[in-house]
Amino acid sequence: SSRTARSEEDRDSLWDAWGSWSECSRTCGGGASYSLRRCLSSKTCEGRNIRYRTCSNVDCPPEAGDFRAQQCSAHNDVKYQGQFYEWLPVSNDPDNPCSLKCQARGAALVVELAPKVLDGTRCYTESLDMCISGLCQIVGCDRQLGSTVKEDNCGVCNGDGSTCRLVRGQYKSQLSANKLDDTVVAIPYGSRQVRLVLKGPDHLYLETKTLQGVKSENSLSSTGSFLVDNSSVDFQKFPDKEILRISGPLTADFTIKIRYVGAADSSVQFIFYQPIVHRWRETDFFPCSASCGGGYQLTSAECFDLRSNRVVADQYCHYYPENIKPKPKLQECNLDPCPASDGYKQIMPYDLYHPLPRWESTPWTACSSSCGGGIQSRSVSCVEEDIQGHISPVEEWKCMYTPKMPVVQPCNIFDCPKWLAQEWSPCTVTCGQGLRYRVVLCIDHRGMHTGGCSPKTKPHIKEECIVPTPCYKTKEKLPVEAKLPWYKQAQELEEGAVVSEEPSFIPEAWSTCSVTCGVGSQVRLVKCQVLLSFSQSVADLPIDECEGPKPVSQRACYSGPCSGEATEYTPEETELLYGSLQEFDELYDWEYEGFTECSESCGGGVQEAVVTCLNKQTRETADETLCVTSRRPPQLLKACSLGPCPPR
Repeated sequence: SSRTARSEEDRDSLWDAWGSWSECSRTCGGGASYSLRRCLSSKTCEGRNIRYRTCSNVDCPPEAGDFRAQQCSAHNDVKYQGQFYEWLPVSNDPDNPCSLKCQARGAALVVELAPKVLDGTRCYTESLDMCISGLCQIVGCDRQLGSTVKEDNCGVCNGDGSTCRLVRGQYKSQLSANKLDDTVVAIPYGSRQVRLVLKGPDHLYLETKTLQGVKSENSLSSTGSFLVDNSSVDFQKFPDKEILRISGPLTADFTIKIRYVGAADSSVQFIFYQPIVHRWRETDFFPCSASCGGGYQLTSAECFDLRSNRVVADQYCHYYPENIKPKPKLQECNLDPCPASDGYKQIMPYDLYHPLPRWESTPWTACSSSCGGGIQSRSVSCVEEDIQGHISPVEEWKCMYTPKMPVVQPCNIFDCPKWLAQEWSPCTVTCGQGLRYRVVLCIDHRGMHTGGCSPKTKPHIKEECIVPTPCYKTKEKLPVEAKLPWYKQAQELEEGAVVSEEPSFIPEAWSTCSVTCGVGSQVRLVKCQVLLSFSQSVADLPIDECEGPKPVSQRACYSGPCSGEATEYTPEETELLYGSLQEFDELYDWEYEGFTECSESCGGGVQEAVVTCLNKQTRETADETLCVTSRRPPQLLKACSLGPCPPR
C-alpha cells in the first residue's frame, strides 16, 4: 500500500495545480464550466488536463427561448449555398445529439451547421443530460455531472413519491338537447404527467385560471405542441380519438372540457399526479407554563397551504390520507428556582401555552372481519405528563380543548374473495353421455386471482352431459373419465395474466355463450393496465400503450345441437367439438382384432374383420367414443369355407 501511495503521489506531482473555473457557458438553464491544469513533466502525464462542472442551474425565463434554437438562428444572416434561410433546431437526434442540426423554415432542408453545440446544450428535450465538448454527459436531477439521481412522479429529486397522489378516472358523455359541453375533470396547479384520451366524435378543449385569477381558453383545434399559460401541451387529433399530454408541472389550474359534436357517445380516460398542496407544518414551542421553578412547553402542528403560503383550517390537511399530523413535542423550561424570599411560582396564563393534558389512545384492535366490512376499536383517555416524564390519567374535561379521537372505525370494507366459474367446455363425447369441465377461480375485489375462498362453496368443475346423437353400440362404462385439456385447465386453475409495472394486456372473464344451442360467440373485455409502484394500485391505460399482440376479445362457443336439428355439424361446430381433442390421438386408436365367424360352413362364405377402440398404454378395450378423433379403418372381408358342400 505504501508503494501504491507513492506512485499516486509521483503521478500527481507531475501535474501543476488545477486552475480557476472558467465562466459558465450559460447564464441560466444549466451550463458548464471547466478548469485546466498543466503537465510539468517532459513525458506524458497520466490523467486528464481538463475537468468540468455544472453551473447556472436556475430555470431561464419563458421569453429566453430554447438554447439550441438560439444557436440555429445565429446562422440566419449567413448564406448557405448562396441563399439566406431562417433556421429551426432539429432536436433529439439519436445518432449524434450534440451536433448542431437545423432545418430551413418551410423546406425539407436539414443541415449540420456545426459539429458541436455549445457546452451546456441539452442532449434531448426531455432530459437534463448536457453536451460538453461534443459529447453527451449524464446529469442527474441534482444537476451534478455523472449523477444518476432521478425525480419521482411528484417532481421531487430523489423523492419517495409521498408529496403527490395519483388521480385516474373515466368520463362518459351524457347527451342532452340543451347541453352543448361539459366538464371532464379539473386538474389543479402543479400537477404532473397529465394524459387524457378521448374516444368518440366529440372534441376536447381547455380552460385555465392562473393563481392571479387570469382566465383563458384554448380550443385545441389542430395537432401540435404549444404553450398554454407557460405549460407545454402536446395534442394529437385523429378521426376517432384525441390524445392530450402535459408533462407539467402545470402553471395554472386546468379545466378539461368536452364539446358535444356527434350523436354518438364519447368516453374520456384521464390520469395525472396531483400535488398535495396542504401539508402539516410544525410550530415553534409555545411559551413556558411557569416563569420559574420548572415548567413545560409544547409544539403543535398547523395546516399550511403551499400555494398561498398561509395557514388554513386543519380540515384541508385531513383531506389527504397521506398526510400524517406530527405529534406534539414536549420540553422542560424555566428550570431556575424561584426567589427564596417568597417561594412564589408564577403560573403563566392558561391561554398563552398549549396545555399539557392530551388525548392518548391504545392501538386499534384487529378487524372483526378480514373482508366485507368489519369494525375495530380502541380506548382513548386524557393523560397528563409531569416534569419527570411520568404519565397519569386525568379528567376528560382537561383535554376538551381538542376533539376526542374516535374509538370505533370501519375496516376491511372491500368485498370478500368469491368464486368465479367460467364457461363449460364442450362435452367429452360426440354421442351419448360424457363429461364437461370448466375453470373455477377465486377472485378478489380487484378482479385478481387469489386465495381465501371457502372450499365448501366452490362450484363443481365437472358434470355429466348428454349429446343427443345415437352411438354405434351401447356404452358399457359411463361416464367416460377422459383427461381432456379442459380438465387439466380446471384442475390447475390457470392464473392468467398478472398486472405488472410494465403496461400489459389483462383479459377479463369470458361472457356466457350468445346462444343456448348450436354455435354462438363469447366476448370479453381486454384492458391495458399497469401497476403503480408507489400507491400499489392498478391504472387503466389506453390500448396503444401496451406492446405485443392483444389477446382475442371474441371467440366461438358451442352449446349443443338444437332440438329437431340434424346431427350434421358445420365446419365451425366440427372445430369446436374436435379441435381440442388432438391429445387423444396418442392415447386411443382403432385396431383390428381378428375376424368374425364365417358366414357359411361350406361352399364359400365371408368373414368380417373386428375393429375395436384400444387404450394404447394399457392395451385394454375402451369405449368407441374415445376414438372419435381417429379415422376408423376400412371394413375388411375375406373368403372362407371354400370347400364344396356334401351332396344332400
